[in-house]
Amino acid sequence: MLDAIRWDTDLIRRYDLAGPRYTSYPTAVQFNSQVGTFDLFHALRESRRALRPLSLYVHVPFCANICYYCACNKVITKDRGRALPYLQRLEQEIQLIACHLDPNQKVEQLHFGGGTPTFLSHDELRQLMAQLRKHFNLLDDDSGDYGIEIDPREADWSTMGLLRELGFNRVSIGLQDLDPAVQRAVNRLQSLEETRAVIEAARTLQFRSINIDLIYGLPKQTAESFARTVDEVINLQPDRLSVFNYAHLPERFMPQRRINSSDLPAPAEKLNMLQRTIEQLTAAGYRYIGMDHFALPDDELAIAQEESTLQRNFQGYTTHGHCDLIGLGVSAISQIGDLYCQNSSDLNEYQNTLASAQPGTSRGLLCNQDDRLRRAVIQQLICTFSLAFAQIEQAFNIDFRGYFSELWPQLQAMAEDGLIELDSEKIVVLPAGRLLVRSVCMVFDAYLEQQNRQRFSRVI
Repeated sequence: MLDAIRWDTDLIRRYDLAGPRYTSYPTAVQFNSQVGTFDLFHALRESRRALRPLSLYVHVPFCANICYYCACNKVITKDRGRALPYLQRLEQEIQLIACHLDPNQKVEQLHFGGGTPTFLSHDELRQLMAQLRKHFNLLDDDSGDYGIEIDPREADWSTMGLLRELGFNRVSIGLQDLDPAVQRAVNRLQSLEETRAVIEAARTLQFRSINIDLIYGLPKQTAESFARTVDEVINLQPDRLSVFNYAHLPERFMPQRRINSSDLPAPAEKLNMLQRTIEQLTAAGYRYIGMDHFALPDDELAIAQEESTLQRNFQGYTTHGHCDLIGLGVSAISQIGDLYCQNSSDLNEYQNTLASAQPGTSRGLLCNQDDRLRRAVIQQLICTFSLAFAQIEQAFNIDFRGYFSELWPQLQAMAEDGLIELDSEKIVVLPAGRLLVRSVCMVFDAYLEQQNRQRFSRVI
C-alpha cells in the first residue's frame, strides 16, 4: 500500500536534516531580482498562446491577532479599514495580469490564503470575488477546486454561507492544538466548539472538502496532550490533515521571539508525538500522502497518488499541477511555465508599485534545462515515492545513471541503509524512507550545498 510507513528511529536520527519542503524546484531561496515585469508578461503571453488552465492564489495578509508560531507574511491590526487600500491595489493587479491572458483559460483552482482571508468584511469578499469573476474565467458549475483558509475565531454560519454562495467549496481550518496551556503559550485561544461549529456549517452547506492544520513541537506540548488533540480531530472527520513540524527560527521570524525556548519539547518528545500521530491517523483510516499530509482513501489526493498523477507546487500537494499558477497580492508566488516570480513581501512596496500601474513582481527565476530535469525527478519522488529512470531519460534525452553519476554513491548508501530500493531502472522509496523523502530529494538538489541550511526546517 502506498500509505505504508515503517518507523525507524535510527534512520530518522541519521537522516533528519534541515532542508527544503520542495513546493518548487529550484526553491524560492534561489529567486533573484534579475527577474522582473518583462519576464512575467512574456510568460503570461506564452500561457495565453498555449491556452493553459489556471490556478489562482490570492494572498490576504491581515490578522486581528498574532500567533507567535506563525512564519507567514502577515499584517497584525485591529483596524479593518487597513484592508481597503490593499484591496484597491489587488484589484489593479487582477486587471493588469488578466489582460495578458485569454478569457478562455479556465480557472480550475482558486485559493485564498493569508493571514486571515475572513478578516475581510462580507462586502469586501463579495467585491473581490466579483473582480476575479469579471477578469478571469472562473467556473460556475462548482466543478473547480475553490478553497479558502479559515480561522474559526473569525468565521460563523453567515460567513460560511457567504463563502459557499461565492463559489468556495473547500475549506482549510487552522487548529494547531486544542490544549489550553499550548494555546496560551502561542497566543491562539480557540475552542473545540468554535472549530466544530465551522466544520458543521461547512458540511451542512455542502463544502466538498475540509482540511485541518495541526502543528507538533509547540511550547508546552507533550506526546500525551497532542495525542488527545489528534483524537478530537479524528472525531471531527476532516477529509485531509496537515500535521506540520514547528520550526523555531526566532532569528528569522520576529513573533517567535515571544516563545520561551525552554517550553519547547525535546527532540525525542517531538519524535514521539509524530510517531503516535501517525499510528492514530493510520488506525482511523487516513493515508499518508507525504510531507506531513494525510487524507482519507476516497480523497482526490489519495486517489491521484494511487494513479501516479499527484503533483506538488506552491499550494502543496495538488491535482492541478498542470495549471499555470498566478499569485496575486503581497508576497504571492506565481509559476507560469518555466518562470517563477514573486511579488514584493513588503506591503507598502507592493501597494506603491501597483499604484504606478506596474505589477508587484520583485524577484524570481527562469528554470534552465537542468532545473527542469531535477524538478521532474524531485516531483516524482515526493509525490509517488518512486522514480522510473526510463521516463526521465525519454523526457530529457539523457542517460540517467550517467547524468547523475556523482550522486550514485549517496543513493547506494541510502539503499544500504534501507531508505530506498535502487537498481539500474528505478528508485523506490521504502516504507522506512517515506517520512524522510525530503532527504532523498535533497540528493538531487544542485543548489543545496551553496545554501545556508538554517533557512530550512528539519525533515522531521
